[in-house]
Amino acid sequence: MKMQLRTKLSAVALSLAASFSSFSALADYKKITEVEGITEYRYDNGLQVLLFPDPSKETVTVNVTYRVGSKHESYGETGMAHLLEHLVFKGTPKHKNIPAELSAHGARPNGTTFFDRTNYFETFASTEENIDWALSMESDRMVNSFIAQKDLDSEMTVVRNEFEMGENSPFSIMFKRIMATAYDWHNYGKTTIGARSDIENVSIERLKAFYKKYYQPDNATLVVAGKFKPDELLEKIDDTFGNIPKPERILERTYTSEPAKDGEREFTVRRVGDVQIVGGLYHIPPGGHKDYPAIEVLSQILTATPNGRLHKELVENKLATSAFGLTLPLEDPGVTLFGAQIAKDANLDATEQAFLKTVENIQENKITQEELETAKQALLKNFKLALNSSEYISVELSEFIGMGDWRLMFLNRDRLEQVTVEDVQRVAQQYLVRNNRTLGRFIPAAEPERVEIAKVTDLSKALEGYKGREQVAQGEAFEPSFDNIERRTENLRLASGAKVALIQKKTRGESVVIQISGQMGDLESLKGKSAIGSAAGALLLKGTTTRSREEIKTALDQLETAYYVGGGNGSFFGDIETTKTNLTPAMQVITDVLRNPSFPKKEFDLYKEEQRVAIEQMMQDPEALASMALRRLHSPYEKGHPRYTPTFEEQLEELAAVKYEDVAAYYKRFYGADQMQISVIGDFDKDAVIKALNTLTADWASSEKYSRIVTPYFKLPTESVEFNTPDKENAMFFASMTLPVGETHADAPALTLGNYILGGGFMNSRLASRLRQQDGVSYGAGSWLNMNSQDQKAALGAYAICAPQNLPKVEKGFKEELARLLKDGFTNEELEMAKSGLLQGRKVSRSQDNELASDLTWNLYLDRDMSFDKEFEQAMSKLTVEDLNKAFRKYVSVDDFALIKAGDMSKTN
Repeated sequence: MKMQLRTKLSAVALSLAASFSSFSALADYKKITEVEGITEYRYDNGLQVLLFPDPSKETVTVNVTYRVGSKHESYGETGMAHLLEHLVFKGTPKHKNIPAELSAHGARPNGTTFFDRTNYFETFASTEENIDWALSMESDRMVNSFIAQKDLDSEMTVVRNEFEMGENSPFSIMFKRIMATAYDWHNYGKTTIGARSDIENVSIERLKAFYKKYYQPDNATLVVAGKFKPDELLEKIDDTFGNIPKPERILERTYTSEPAKDGEREFTVRRVGDVQIVGGLYHIPPGGHKDYPAIEVLSQILTATPNGRLHKELVENKLATSAFGLTLPLEDPGVTLFGAQIAKDANLDATEQAFLKTVENIQENKITQEELETAKQALLKNFKLALNSSEYISVELSEFIGMGDWRLMFLNRDRLEQVTVEDVQRVAQQYLVRNNRTLGRFIPAAEPERVEIAKVTDLSKALEGYKGREQVAQGEAFEPSFDNIERRTENLRLASGAKVALIQKKTRGESVVIQISGQMGDLESLKGKSAIGSAAGALLLKGTTTRSREEIKTALDQLETAYYVGGGNGSFFGDIETTKTNLTPAMQVITDVLRNPSFPKKEFDLYKEEQRVAIEQMMQDPEALASMALRRLHSPYEKGHPRYTPTFEEQLEELAAVKYEDVAAYYKRFYGADQMQISVIGDFDKDAVIKALNTLTADWASSEKYSRIVTPYFKLPTESVEFNTPDKENAMFFASMTLPVGETHADAPALTLGNYILGGGFMNSRLASRLRQQDGVSYGAGSWLNMNSQDQKAALGAYAICAPQNLPKVEKGFKEELARLLKDGFTNEELEMAKSGLLQGRKVSRSQDNELASDLTWNLYLDRDMSFDKEFEQAMSKLTVEDLNKAFRKYVSVDDFALIKAGDMSKTN
């Protein structure tokens, strides 16, 4: 969360200020410090403000962080900080319908609650109107939110549904239990979602008191990042946050301290499920302690895939299907958690023994210099790439504000660079020991073996005078209008036949985004090959003729490149984000991955086992079962058809039937560059890019000619499908129908805008307002409209997540709202808000290089340019209420929807 600023100067005062050497002398705020392009100000009312100008984006992100989280809750109030986060979206006297306003301004919003902090943020197109609105809305809900009983009545059940969602996840259950077992007194032992009984019974008076105590300017940080003029923005902040008085109450720091641990702990959870998990938690110092970066490196060494110790010891030896890790840098001493997922029929004891030996035997199996450098490269790469996104940084700063100081983001980066093998070895031997572990059983010890966890007593000393380093290269201001995108795009075709779209521009951190898409085969050649095609795509990154899986990862980490390469039956793709300096060598690695995969036998076996466990786990998951049934209804093809959707049982059969030699044969037969599209956006040398792309595609053609598989329109059968998942506390509802309308159809704009009103936007659609805001039966509810770009067909659908006992209410609410819409029609207010929100949201998408690259790649495939999207949006902007009503009444009927429900059906009676 972020908030507040202040300084309301009259015209006279402004003119007088010009005669002074320092304007801030007359202002109610002062500049505190500046680190790598982020400037901190402090206001008289206590508000901290961080400004992060980024002219390369046509967006602004406003993030308000409150230094309050679940750590601050009292007895009977667990989950209250998170519940309050929901209520703050309910409105204020000046902003009565915040979800509607967020949708109308095309914002990408959210709110999050964690142990030490709560934050609210929204990203939107950079306009004066949007900035004024966001500052007005956030400053008003800081102190004037309704926090009303009627809103608590409906939102409590929504939050309870979110709690129930977590109860469906084995990892979520494990995390709650392991934290509760690990902590004796500190509130970190109570996870943010809280206890069900507290969620259901907390009073509105307690919520109001909590809100008035912590939601104040002296407990908040306002972060604004993106395209704006700092001086003008400071005036706007002064007019909004600056007018909030500093509260008279004094906030006391929490003082509960967790004692040193003197013996290992154990717990067991027994629930319906399809996967086993073993996890070990160890207490560590706070995120501001000098040991934390070394612990972060240690975690990477243990949990990275594929070169981490746990992956090699457990996954590669088939003792587990996956290994994971989680380190929580908190204001007070936190935890690092390691774990492994095991097939339900595997030997858990053998895995547990190997797991503990790997984690706690580092004194004998010492950390190597190679492991250190590999881990640091991966962590520093992620940090450097994050700096290229001002909107990501503006939200990520919330974590460090919660830890004690936003500058820790940069200080911990500096400390990470200085971590040595000796540092990692020392923290491993100090913290990853039996008596500091929460995993299993209690065994009396002959004498105390306590592990004292270090604390940060005075963080200001470590940060005194800290300035960071030079900020990364700034990008140009790039207007994401259709005309400008089209003007800046250069299209060309390589000798291989691959189509290329290039947009050269200056970007923050000299970043470059590359997207690759390829199609192959036809209806006959791809029949019966879905499982083989998926395996081939999944194994591309698992090794080449010149590099192992580990070497691929290490090379791209060293080149500070984020990447993903994969494929399915009939297509493959690649997404790469790197920098101008590293583009050529990064593309050499990606070229090796795409052109020279070796499909190692070991990785093939691991893939089949991982997929088997993943499929088995989904067989009891309500959302997975319902989603599979929905896909099957929309793909009424014969078994073996490339578009056929198999059941989970059929997926297991197909997976078991895939042979090792099938994968390489599939690749050799189908893969090629003759039907490929590539988009490159960012700061790059054109000649170098074209050379790299020619190297990627030259003399690489598929032996199977590509021919698009036509998917004609058909009417969806109006059957009702139900899945019973006993002992699952969350349920899934889907409703869907088909329309004879494609993306190029004259009615497509009206249906798109109408669907946005029905189930789009941010908690302000017809369905969300009914099922979440009014009835309080669903944490998430909405609709979708998927229109085919080449065939005249579309899928219209709705979804809702709920408790099983609320499935009848969800179905009733969906049908009633759809019937009301068809009978009474849309309103002019809904239409105007939808136009504003949807069109601004699409503009925000075009301002993101990765999303724009996806648009360009798709246009290359369809042989069209941005004029199609421009005309589509122009058509939407001219629509009337009559147009929307006519289109929906022409195609949509309540009786034409197929219904799919999955959950514990014994609770619906």
